[in-house]
Amino acid sequence: MTALSSGSRIVVSESPSLGSYADVGGEQLWIDVLHATLDHGLTPVSWTDYLYLSVGGTLSNAGISGQTFRFGPQISNVYELDVVTGKGDFITCSSTRKPKLFYAVLGGLGQFGIITRARIALQPAPNRAKWVRLLYSNFSAFSSDQELLISTSGKMERDGFDYVEGLLLMQQGPLDLSFYPAADQPRIASLVNQYGIVYTIEVVKYYDDSTKDTVDKVVEKLTKRLSFVPGFMFEKDVSYEEFLDRVRNEEKMLQSLGLWDIAHPWMNLFVPKSRISDFNSGVFKDILLKQKVPAALTLIYPVNRDK
Repeated sequence: MTALSSGSRIVVSESPSLGSYADVGGEQLWIDVLHATLDHGLTPVSWTDYLYLSVGGTLSNAGISGQTFRFGPQISNVYELDVVTGKGDFITCSSTRKPKLFYAVLGGLGQFGIITRARIALQPAPNRAKWVRLLYSNFSAFSSDQELLISTSGKMERDGFDYVEGLLLMQQGPLDLSFYPAADQPRIASLVNQYGIVYTIEVVKYYDDSTKDTVDKVVEKLTKRLSFVPGFMFEKDVSYEEFLDRVRNEEKMLQSLGLWDIAHPWMNLFVPKSRISDFNSGVFKDILLKQKVPAALTLIYPVNRDK
């Protein structure tokens, strides 16, 4: 199978050794990769939260989202690269062909070469997503449950969640409750006002026609052992594409308010499990909360070290 996507540099193919994959120009946006692969019932396995970023750009960093615990970052799901080096050489590399260059360029911040093409792993795409948020008033319970979820949802385990992230709802920040039913928003706001910080686990279970009759039972089984605040579990049922492109709606909202073009730097930090409680008390509570530092979106990605 080989297919070009609307004249762009996105080619979906299949081989006996690799299975399904896409050859994608480094300048292509991930949203376009999503659309091109969905046309063939396929999808990349690892994403970023925001899809209007270039393939070469995220692969020069890492590419992290809620799928990382399961499949690793985007740079762990690349078979081959075309690279232009600092000397102007055009080189094709992979894990077996010039591997030093391959691994240096992936996550190399552009220091060792510019990615002009990437061969990306694909898998069959689901149709829909059960999208769930669970609210916590206690950080220890929150972090323990995140660790539990990523330890029981390994790459080969079909019954685990496909996506696990965390986020903060903070008293002094802009409180975005648009995900939640309007009738529940006052009591969520009250919970945030009571504790100052509410920790949220966000999980997703993908499904299609073959699993639509069992997905609710799977979600119930996975969530009933968690220690979230009773009565504060909220769920949406959306298309797979709608879930992956979820940040676009927030972008449009900020654009309408004239806020999107204001500087909003994004930063990822890796914190070891042994220090995550210290980070909560020292940063989330002592800096953001006590000093009333205006905080925008804060995400917490639980990641397995071996990914």
